[in-house]
Formats: sequence, C-alpha cells, structure tokens
Amino acid sequence: MQCPSCSAQVPDDSNFCEECGTALPRPCSACGHTNSAKAKFCAKCGSSLTSGASSPAEPTVASSASPTPTASLAERRQLTIMFCDMVGSSALSTQLDPEEQGSVIAAFHTCCANEITSLGGMVAQYLGDGVLAYFGYPTAHENDAERAILAGLAILKAVPTLNPAADVVVQTRIAIGSGVVVVGDLVRQGVTQENAAIGETTYLVARLQALAEPNTIVISPVTHRLVGALFEYRDLGRHTLKGFSEPVHVRQVLGSSKVESRFEAHHPAGTSPLLGRDEELALLLQWWEQAKGGEGRVVLLTGEPGIGKSRIASALRDRLSSDPHTPLSYFCSPLHQGSALYPLISQLTRAAGIERDEDGLGQAQKAAILT
Repeated sequence: MQCPSCSAQVPDDSNFCEECGTALPRPCSACGHTNSAKAKFCAKCGSSLTSGASSPAEPTVASSASPTPTASLAERRQLTIMFCDMVGSSALSTQLDPEEQGSVIAAFHTCCANEITSLGGMVAQYLGDGVLAYFGYPTAHENDAERAILAGLAILKAVPTLNPAADVVVQTRIAIGSGVVVVGDLVRQGVTQENAAIGETTYLVARLQALAEPNTIVISPVTHRLVGALFEYRDLGRHTLKGFSEPVHVRQVLGSSKVESRFEAHHPAGTSPLLGRDEELALLLQWWEQAKGGEGRVVLLTGEPGIGKSRIASALRDRLSSDPHTPLSYFCSPLHQGSALYPLISQLTRAAGIERDEDGLGQAQKAAILT
C-alpha cells in the first residue's frame, strides 16, 4: 500500500503511515472497496469498518487550515445592555458624500467601542450608525450596571470632541437596561446571530433609546435599582411604551454622585437594626476603648462577600458618633487599577470638597494636596 500523503510504501494491514503518521485508507473486508481513513461504514456495501477491529481509536488528522470556531450555546444570563445611537445620521446622508459619512460613522463606532471595552463591556453588534453592547457577557462582574453607566458618561464626554468631517457635530443618545436574557448562538447561522440577546430587556432598551434627548443617558428601573445612589438623576416620570402593558419609570443619568461607597449608595434611607452581631460589635467597642486608652489597635474584618462586613462597620461608626474621632474611609475600585493611589486621592478629594466634574481646577488641587 502507498501512503497518499508522502507516497511511502507501507504494509497492507497498516492503519497509519510509518513515515509521516497519516491515517491510511480503510479497505472493506466484505467487498474490498477502499474507504477514507475516517469512514466507519463502507461507502459501497454499507458494512461496518470497525466491527471486531482491535486498532486504536482514529486520531484527528492535523490540518494547516484554521479550525472553524465552535459556536457557544445560548444561555440564560443577567445582562446590562447599552445601545448608543448617533443623532442626525439621516440628515448627514444628504449633506455629505457617502465616503465622508462612512468616516463619521466609523469614528463614532471607534469612540464608543474604546470606552465600552475599557470598562469591561463587549460590543455585540454595529447596527447601522448604532452600537449595541453587553455588560455581563461573556465575563460577568458584580457591578456591570455601574460599568455600563460609567461607559455611557465617558462616551457623552468623548463624542463631542470627534471631528471626522468639516462642519459636522456628532451627538449621541444612550439607553441602558438590565435584566435576564437568553444570549449566545441562537440560530447557528453565522456571526451576525452569534451574540444575539433575546428577552424583555433588549426590547426595553430599544424603546428607551427613542425617549432620550441628544447627548443624554436614560436607564431602566432595574438598572436604577442596581446602581442606587451612585449617580445623580433627573426623573423623567412614567412612560407608556409600545409592547409593555405597564408604564415604565424612566430616569436620566446626570453624573456621578458624592456618595463615599457602594454600601452608602444602596442604603440612602439608612439601614435596619443590626441583628445577630452583638458579640462582634462588643469586641470592636472593647478594642476601641483600649485604643482610646493609648493602646494601639488594628482590626481586620474579613469574610465571604455579602455576610455583612460593611454593615458591621457602619454600625460601629453609628455607636461612635458621640465620641470625638476623625473617620477616614478608603475604598479600592476594580475600575481604577491603573490609577496610582486612587483610594488616597479619593479620600483627600472628598475632604477638600472638590467636585468630580471640576476637571481642570480639580486636578490641580489634587496635585497640590499630594505635594
């Protein structure tokens, strides 16, 4: 027998070439027909080619061609969905040459994609002059709703600086919603459907986008519940949207708020009485008294997420409200890993009363404080 790959002569009963390792054609023991190396049944008589065979399992034949990616199955996920739409693109088509209009849309897409991916989101599709993005797929974070709004605010700030064509001012409107959807390869018919998300949230975001004014962000009620008081809002009231039986409460995001922590943001009206933590709180108060007496004390409170560490710390601060002390709060953030001394700068910024939107003067004051 001759190897079809390297033309080397090999014994007739061989399964693999001794020279190159290629799987050899398989002759049918019933009719003698030569079948491919991967065949399990004879193409001529239909006889099984593996019956009673003692040869090892057939290996996968290596190929120099790039493998076809396996489409991921659709799955049920909690997502925050963002849709960014460029305002006035239809009017631009009558003012600009098609190539100029294409450069404007491309610049807008690039701007949105940069801000979305920098905050852990994924651009799912480019829909004409719009951008559809997911936060929470394929990688989920505990603060995906917050990341989406921060990305939207960054886009609103970056888009007016674009100058892709003369006498063209680029504007956008953004809608953000959160909820459970089915996302993944839904129909297995190409890339355009690979990242499709089906569910009420997808349609809600499309409806909300039509309500937004140019250069504004509107969010759904679920997104507002997830982020709490982390941002400042303008209440737009309840709107009746096509396809939804109940009116939807819509809010416009104005910017980041002045809250110190996510715990404070999610409990703007205070907290309920602390239950079942009397022993831990008593130990903290005991160490506080020792610290007041001149004995240095450092307490590390650690545990699994969600068991109430921030709640205990808040209860301790409430108990110490009548004692003279200076509380210093420092908070790390996964969104600012590339910002040196971020917790220290944030605490000093709050202490100095510097507003977050004071870009020029604020940065100078921060530098002066640190020096």
